[in-house]
Amino acid sequence: MKRNIDEITGGRRMRRNRRFDWSRSMTRETQVTANDLIWPIFLIEGNNRREPVGAMPGVERLTVDLAVEAAKYAASMGIPAIATFPDIPIEKRDARGSAVMDPDGIINAATTAIKKAVPEIGIITDVALDPFTSHGHDGILKDGIILNDETAELVSKAAVIQADAGADIIAPSEMMDGRIGAIRDALDDAGHQDVAIMSYATKFASAFYGPYREAVSTGDLLQGDKKSYYLDPANGTEALREAELDYNEAADMLMVKPGMPYLDIVYRVKSEFQLPTFAYQVSGEYSMIMAGVEKGFLDHDRAIIEAMLCFKRAGCDGVLTYFAPKIAKLLEDGWQF
Repeated sequence: MKRNIDEITGGRRMRRNRRFDWSRSMTRETQVTANDLIWPIFLIEGNNRREPVGAMPGVERLTVDLAVEAAKYAASMGIPAIATFPDIPIEKRDARGSAVMDPDGIINAATTAIKKAVPEIGIITDVALDPFTSHGHDGILKDGIILNDETAELVSKAAVIQADAGADIIAPSEMMDGRIGAIRDALDDAGHQDVAIMSYATKFASAFYGPYREAVSTGDLLQGDKKSYYLDPANGTEALREAELDYNEAADMLMVKPGMPYLDIVYRVKSEFQLPTFAYQVSGEYSMIMAGVEKGFLDHDRAIIEAMLCFKRAGCDGVLTYFAPKIAKLLEDGWQF
């Protein structure tokens, strides 16, 4: 005898809670707020100047004075922190990435200026050498090999300089072994015990970084690839081992990069270590969405909010995303998924 639907489901109809806007809102498990957003911005030298990043529609490089205005806007929208990345002139780059040590370089100049104008916003800085090297690698290159220990020593010194300038969080992305502990020791020895470390704990050798490399002008410089120090995209257990090492070296927060292709890693990292866990919705993810929008294949607002919901559902406490100001504006306007 054929059963009716209530007999099949035991009387439980899942669609009841989805019937109205108000019931969907009332039963929604995951929420996105402006507090979940970290806005990465690109910096260039000069004054009152902005440059579009061709591979990232809507994203610009900003001089320090305009970065201050961007930080003011971010704070007004409730975005708690920004992350800064430099694009310095080619002539200032060398094999060792020495410009990372310049206390007056644009990273540190921007930190100081933003902290003076917008003291309530958090500033996250990276000590990786790729924006500063003539070969585009994240570390010191010698005879085709990235020197791990020498790089860790250099980025530790750079972390102190960035903290001296006012950085609240150091986020090292160069993936050298032992660099979290080395940076922690250097910061503590310099009196920066309160400066936190957000570790790029699981940074994969991904195809999704291309537009970023255009933004910081490293794409044409890169010699070879970064597979010897970034994680293999095939390896989830190795990613957890990387995160565990950074956890044991006193990282305050852990990051997964890229974001959406690695939501399984986000879930595993958050479940295993229970530290504040972040994802970086990287340049390729941003440009992929924007390309879909420009072609008319995707609804812009729905796509970027849905992506954020996915990050939060997987376990993210926050997301570095170039969509941050757009998402904050949508939320301020009361947008509902």
